[in-house]
Amino acid sequence: MRERKERGIDLSRGLDLFEIDSLLTEEHKMVRKSVGDFVQKEYVPVIQAHHRAGTFPMNLIPKLASLGVFGVHLKGYGCAGMDSVSYGLIMQELERGDSGLRSFASVQSSLSMTAIHSFGSEEQKKAWLPELAAARKLACFGLTEPDFGSNPAGMRTRAKKDGNHYILNGSKAWITNGTIADVAVVWAKTEGDDPRSIRGFLVEKGTPGFSSTEVKGKFSMRASVTAELSFDDCRIPVVNILPGSQGLKAPLACLTQARYGIAWGAIGAARACCEAAISYAKERVQFDRPIAGFQLVQEKLSWMAMEITKAQCLSFRLAQLKDEGKLRAIHSSMAKMNNVKIALEIARMARDILGANGITDEYPVIRHLLNLESVYTYEGTHNIHLLILGQELTGLGAFS
Repeated sequence: MRERKERGIDLSRGLDLFEIDSLLTEEHKMVRKSVGDFVQKEYVPVIQAHHRAGTFPMNLIPKLASLGVFGVHLKGYGCAGMDSVSYGLIMQELERGDSGLRSFASVQSSLSMTAIHSFGSEEQKKAWLPELAAARKLACFGLTEPDFGSNPAGMRTRAKKDGNHYILNGSKAWITNGTIADVAVVWAKTEGDDPRSIRGFLVEKGTPGFSSTEVKGKFSMRASVTAELSFDDCRIPVVNILPGSQGLKAPLACLTQARYGIAWGAIGAARACCEAAISYAKERVQFDRPIAGFQLVQEKLSWMAMEITKAQCLSFRLAQLKDEGKLRAIHSSMAKMNNVKIALEIARMARDILGANGITDEYPVIRHLLNLESVYTYEGTHNIHLLILGQELTGLGAFS
C-alpha cells in the first residue's frame, strides 16, 4: 500500500486561503514585509519579558518611526501618505506581535495625529505632525472618562473661557500612552451640557494642573501604557484649541479611523493564534498520533481558518471603500465588531487545542487572548457596535 504523503499549509507564507496576496501590489507586499520583519526580529524576542514586567519597549519607538508607520494614512507634514491597504497591513503585522504594539501606533496615528490633521490649524499641523510622525514627540487621545465610555456625550470634563485661555477641569480614563505622551488631545465641553459644545484641546506635558497616573494591576494589555489623566484648573492657551473641532462628530471621526486599523489588526492576532495552534497540533502526539489528525481538532482549525479568511475579505473591501471616499462609520463598526469577535474566539479555541500549555507564555496564545478581551471592549464595545448596526438597519436608535 502506497504511503500517503503528508501535506499541510506552509505557515511561513501565512494563512491566505483566498489568495488575497494576489490583490496586493508590490508596494503593499514590501510594506508588509518591512513591518513584519521588524516585529519578528525586534519585537517578538522581547515581548515575553515586557508582558511579564508590564512595560512597553520604548527603545523600539525610533525604529518604528523609521518604517513610517506613524501617520501612514495622512498626507503631508512628514507623513507617508500611503493607501488604506498599506495602512491596514501595517496594523495587522503590529498586532501579530501584540495588541499593545498596535494600540501604541493607533493612538499616535489614527487618533491623535488624525485629530490634528483633520481639525487643527495650519500652525498646529506644522508644529506637531512632523514631530509625531518621526516619534520625536508622542501623543495620547483623551475622550473616555471614568463614568462615560460608551456615552461620550455625557462627559464631565469642562473648559471655561478666561481671556486668552481656557480653564480645564476633569479627568479621562483608560488612556493609552497617557504617561509617556508629550501632548494630549483632550475633549471637553465649553458650554454647559450641550454635546455641540465639545471641543478638542492640545494639552502639553508639564502644563500646570495637568497630571497623568499609570494604571497598574492589568491582566490584559500588559505591554502597553495605560493611564488616567487629571486636569485641575489647567490653563490652556486659546491657540491650543483645535479650531475645526466642534461637537461630538470630531472625536467620533477619529474613532472611525482607529476602528479601521483595529479591524485589520485583529486579523494579525487571530493569525498568530491560529498558526500557533496548527503548528502545535501537528507536533503534539496523543494516542500514538498527532492531535491534528483528530476530527475535533480539525473542526476547530477549519473554523479558525474560515473566519480569518472572511475577515481578510471584509477588511480588503473596507480598504477599497476608504480609498474611494465611501467609508462610513457603520463600515468601520461592522468590521471592528466582527474581526475582534472572531479573533477572541480563535484565541480561546487555540488555547483549548494547546491544552495546559496554552496558559503559559511560552506560546503567544494566552497573551493574545488576554489582550483581545480589552480590544473587544475599547473603541466601542461589541454591544455598542451591534446597536450601531441595528440603527442602520431599522432607523431607530436603541442607545439614545
